Amino acid sequence: MTKKSKAARKTRSKHDYNLGAVFDKHIKCEFEDHDVDATMKTMIREPYVHHVPVMTGGVGYDAVYNFYKNYFVGKMPKDTKVERISRTVGKDQVVDELILKFTHDIQIEAVLPGISPTGKYVELPHVVVMKFKGNKIVHEHVYWDQASLLAQIGLLDTKNLPIKGIEQSRRLQELVRKSK
Repeated sequence: MTKKSKAARKTRSKHDYNLGAVFDKHIKCEFEDHDVDATMKTMIREPYVHHVPVMTGGVGYDAVYNFYKNYFVGKMPKDTKVERISRTVGKDQVVDELILKFTHDIQIEAVLPGISPTGKYVELPHVVVMKFKGNKIVHEHVYWDQASLLAQIGLLDTKNLPIKGIEQSRRLQELVRKSK
């Protein structure tokens, strides 16, 4: 064993966590298990969730729990899929680049508040920033292009605006495939 690897081992402690695994468990609880209580167990006592484009989410345990229960967990279309494009793991933060795919066949208050189902298929790139304290999530900042979403469901005309719809997702997936 080299001096460098011995030193690296000494700096690690019982407080090192696999933050990516916690992130994955959180997403699984939300999108596959539809289990609000299990989702909340991945978070600190007073977390917050902020969907930046539409300012949905919550601050504090009760608000996050109510958001998940009433507007998010189990409230997405049945065909919803989350495809990871990339992941960056830091000391206390994980950033995932994802594509959320679904058919807008139900009202989705968390991302399209007040918009009735259009039946349109959507592929929407997202960036999720999760901050951790130990092995618990402190917050989620979730970003996406709301104009692209509105264009994909037919509420924005892209002809006279510098907006792209599903082309964003398709181009990103093509670039990722080519770079492998």
